This record gives sequence, C-alpha cells and structure tokens, in this order.
Amino acid sequence: MKYLIALGLCLPGLALATPAPASIDLWQLQQEAASADPRVLRAQAVVRSGEGREREALGQMLPQISASGSINRSRRDDDLGRTEYNGKRAVVSLNQAIYDPQVWRSYQKFRQLTRQRDFEAEDTRIQASIDLAERYFAVLAAEDELALVRAELDATQTDNKRLKALLAHNMATTQDSQAMQARVDNLVADEIEAANRVAVAREAISELVGRDVQEPLKRIASNATYTLPAQSRDYWEQTALRENPGIKARERSLDAAQAAISEAKAGHLPKLGLSLTALRSDIGYEGTLTPRSENYVASLDMQVPLYSGGSTSARVASSMGDRDAAEQELEALRRQVKRETATAFLTMNAELQRIKATRVAVESTTAATRSAQEVYKRGINTSTDVLYSIREEFRARRDLQQAQYRFITSLLTLHRWRGQLTDSDIRRANDWLVEP
Repeated sequence: MKYLIALGLCLPGLALATPAPASIDLWQLQQEAASADPRVLRAQAVVRSGEGREREALGQMLPQISASGSINRSRRDDDLGRTEYNGKRAVVSLNQAIYDPQVWRSYQKFRQLTRQRDFEAEDTRIQASIDLAERYFAVLAAEDELALVRAELDATQTDNKRLKALLAHNMATTQDSQAMQARVDNLVADEIEAANRVAVAREAISELVGRDVQEPLKRIASNATYTLPAQSRDYWEQTALRENPGIKARERSLDAAQAAISEAKAGHLPKLGLSLTALRSDIGYEGTLTPRSENYVASLDMQVPLYSGGSTSARVASSMGDRDAAEQELEALRRQVKRETATAFLTMNAELQRIKATRVAVESTTAATRSAQEVYKRGINTSTDVLYSIREEFRARRDLQQAQYRFITSLLTLHRWRGQLTDSDIRRANDWLVEP
C-alpha cells in the first residue's frame, strides 16, 4: 500500500484512509511570517516608540498650559475672638518658549531618530523575507539529499540481497558480500543523518512562522526558465548604495548624532520665554481672609547660562564621539552592501551557468542509466554498474535542484541589498514552485 501511495497510484475500489496534506509554498509562509516573526513585530514596536518620542519633543516647543486651584477652611483666634472663614484661590498659566535652541535641536534629533527607525524596520522586514526564502530552499535541498540517500540505499539493499544469494551458491566471495553489507550500513547511517537535517531545516522555518511546519513544500517546476536581470553589476551596486534602507538608517543616525552635538552646544546659549498668568484669590498672607482680587501678569523671561561646572562642554565632546562612531558605522555598512551586492550578482550569474550545465548532465546521466540497465539485462555488466549509473543520475538531479535554489536566493538577495525587495519579487520566485 505504501508503495502505491508513494507512486501516486491507487487500485480501483481501494480508498485511502487519509488524504495527503495540502502542500504550502513560499508566498503562503511569507504571509504567515509577516505577522508572526518577532523581529518584524519588534521593529514595528520600535517605530511606534520613536514616533511617540518625536511627538514628545515637539510638545516641548508648544504652549504649556496649566491650572491649579485650592479651597481652604481657616480659623483665626486672637484677643478679640475667633473667626472662621472659607478661602478660594485659582491660577491659570501659559508658558511659551520663544527662543530655546536646545528644545528645537532636541526635536530635530528625535525627528531623525524616528526616520532611522522607519528605515531599520523596512530593512528588518526585507531581511526576514530573505531568511525565510533561504530556509525554505534549505528544506528542499535537505529533502533532495534524503531522497538521494534513500534511493541509493534501496538499490544497494537490492544488490546486497542478490549478492548473498550468489554467496549461498558459492558464486560470490565473502569479501564482496562484507563490502556490500558495509556499504548498506553506511547508507543507513547517512539516511538517519539526512533525515535529521530535514527536521532541523524545518524547525528553522517553524521558528520564523511561529508554528510547526510539517506540510509538504512546493518544489521547483521541471520546466522553470530563468533569465538574468538586464542591468549591469555597476547599476545594482550604485542603486544599493543609494536605496538600501540600512544605509539610509545609518545616514539618519549620523544626522541625529549631528543634531545631538547642536543640542549639547545649545547649553551655552540663552533662552527666552513668554509667561502669562491669571490669578483670582481671596486668601491673603498666612491664610488671612482678604477681599477677592484678580491679577493678570505677562512676562518675558530670559535665562543666560554662565557656568555649569564643565558638564555642557563634556556633553559636546561625548556627542562628537557618538557622531564619529556613526560615521564609521555608515562607512562600514556601505562597504558591506557593495560587497554583498556584488557577491549576489556574481553568484546569480554563476548559478545560471551551473543550471545550464547540470541540465545537460541530467540528460547524459539519465541516458547512461538506461543504457546500463539494458546492458545489465543482457548479462554483460553487473548490478554494481547499474547502481553507479543510478547514483550519478540522482546526484546530477540533486545538483540541478540546488543550483536553482541558489539562483533564486541570489536573485532575491540582490533585491534585498538593493533595498527594494517587494511582494512582487517574492511572488515571482513563488511562480517557479509547483505541487510536488
């Protein structure tokens, strides 16, 4: 029964107990991971935090209005007698910064930090998509390796049984039988290791999706065609240096560090503010009852810093160090992006050539296998020769599949470093996948 299921066949009138689970593709997993990957969710939360801090800094430049009030019950004892009375007091005040360079430059700093977090969130989203694609094709590669080992094991076990039968009739040597059995034992161990690699690769996908992924994965179509992008390597490198969100995030970080220097230097500058106050009260000195009065005050307040113990200068020096560090981080990332873009472009070109070569190898090894099987039927060669041909054919097919996996991931990685990996790019890669 299991062989019929494996071959996709079924005898008439024989119903299968359970239907095969539906396969899943790269796009479906991308949709799940978008709302489940902790890195993406954390980046979104950091963006919201940055927006709140920017709004908080903006609020420091807007009017600050406050109100206060109190109701008192007082009793006064003196030589003339005892007096009890109620008192009320209400105050409304408005303060507005007219010239406060420190507050303004602080707002500029947080504004740049918010833009930085926006670009970092986009970079995280793109990297998460690439990670999932790489892990998806890693599962397919591990399953290809497992299929190769199992096919070789099945053929070797068949050959081992034949050799033991020949040995029983003294038509084979004990040494040949022992060597064949050793090969079977090694393949059994290889099968266990290959199956473990499949399980580990699937766990890597489950980590990003947030659930146990056990469905069959759609695989590369046998008739898939690939073409290289029309643009040159220089185009991709220059576009990446200009559009990569990681670089843009570092540029915003550098702008924020420069704004932090200006903010620190503003500690040496004067501040000018407007204050408006309205007071209504019938409470006098030491709580005495006085006739109700209303006071309205408008004032301009100026503060001129003279000496802060050197803390302002120290803050400026510290901010300059942060700016220098941000400059070096930006330069390091630019170099990395240029290198990664060039690597992805060269790898993509190499894998396309490899795909063409391995397709020829598949055709030749397939023909060699058929020829070996025909010769074996005539008794000219041995089953070992047939086994070797089958092994070479399976390896050629595996190499073809893995070359296709590397081509697709290199293409996506190229878009990743360019900074413009979109849903359409993922869908285009997903179009190469079909039901297994």
